[in-house]
Amino acid sequence: MDFWSLVLYGVLIFAFVAVYLGRQHRMHVRSLNAQKDTIAAGMTEPASLHPIIDASRCLGCGTCVKACPEQPHHEVLGLINGKAVLVGPSDCIGHGACKTVCPFDAITLVFGTERRGLDIPLLKPSFESNVPGIYVAGELGGMGLIKNALMQGQQALESIAKAGIKRPGALDVLIIGAGPAGLAATLTAQKLALNYQTIEQDSLGGAVFQYPRGKLVMTAPVDLPIVGKVHFRNTSKEQLLKFWTDACTRNKLKILYQERVEKIEAKDGVFHITATKKSYTACTVLLAIGRRGTPRKLGVPGEELSKVVYRLIDPEQYRGKEVVVVGGGDSALEAAASIAELGDTTVTLSYRGDAFQRAKQRNRQRVDDAAAKGQLKILLGSQISEIRGNEVSMKLAGKELKMNNDAVIVSAGGILPNDFLKSIGIQVETKYGTV
Repeated sequence: MDFWSLVLYGVLIFAFVAVYLGRQHRMHVRSLNAQKDTIAAGMTEPASLHPIIDASRCLGCGTCVKACPEQPHHEVLGLINGKAVLVGPSDCIGHGACKTVCPFDAITLVFGTERRGLDIPLLKPSFESNVPGIYVAGELGGMGLIKNALMQGQQALESIAKAGIKRPGALDVLIIGAGPAGLAATLTAQKLALNYQTIEQDSLGGAVFQYPRGKLVMTAPVDLPIVGKVHFRNTSKEQLLKFWTDACTRNKLKILYQERVEKIEAKDGVFHITATKKSYTACTVLLAIGRRGTPRKLGVPGEELSKVVYRLIDPEQYRGKEVVVVGGGDSALEAAASIAELGDTTVTLSYRGDAFQRAKQRNRQRVDDAAAKGQLKILLGSQISEIRGNEVSMKLAGKELKMNNDAVIVSAGGILPNDFLKSIGIQVETKYGTV
């Protein structure tokens, strides 16, 4: 090889290294800025399942950053000083794609953090709880993401079928809940020709049904039993529910709605389930219920008035009204922004904290934009003290504030169904950044 060939190769290598280092530097700066914004906003706690990166194993290839489905819209993962870092914890919703693609096995998925624990039922790899015959899948088990819940529902039902427990006169399995996990489990039970019944206290979709009208639900391609490959991305609530409804009708799934479980007892080798409409006997039970349980109430005078609700279904019903939304999480901010964006409403967002630490960046941006346009008033450090027919009283900075009011939407989360789980013997442990 002559001198000029060596020079050419040297120039090409130098150019390649320069481009690579330039990209790494830009990624470092962007990630560092995102991390600083996160810390400044107090958004340092992930909501549920999230990655922990082992810096001793990470070589900074950036594969995890590229694989994150949220990444085009949010800075979730980044590279700082050549190492992968969770720069936007509150925007992580537990896809798990980062762990799957990491070539160095540097990522572990965990629940909760050292500061913020997460209650999770004790489960075996088969999704069976400490109570033999009772299984848990979906949001209750910590998998709130639609795709993960769908996969868990199917896997849990396959475990139940593999156990092969059958008794004369009893269902093979009673599936409680018709959200994503319950729907996938029902399809699996139908495919495997099990003797099953699914019951749901509300409507098809579970928590998805309770989303505001038009809300985009981030879904990813998934294989469903009987249905096959489902290709959905940025699908609206209505589109997803229509697809699920069609799948239920087409496959004649056995789902009963408005049926709430009141008691589960084990006797003579089977489970006796008492619900609001009838009783069931089953060899196994799959709990595919949500984590929110009963809505958390304010506990103030007047909360029993009909104008007080605990979820937003359709913003249109509040057009032209004076509305107070209570809460600091995503559901509260989405509700407040959706109503404010109608343009002819008076909306007040009341939150007792000093920052929206539990809400995603896109929702915080929505309420900030609405506030900047004069469509929404944000009252941090405030608490409702009394609700009356045409007004509410609120404590703000040590003073009592009264305002005209037509409706109150309380989005303060829910009370976990721990008492229900305890009544049937299921043990719950609090995860502090552990698997």
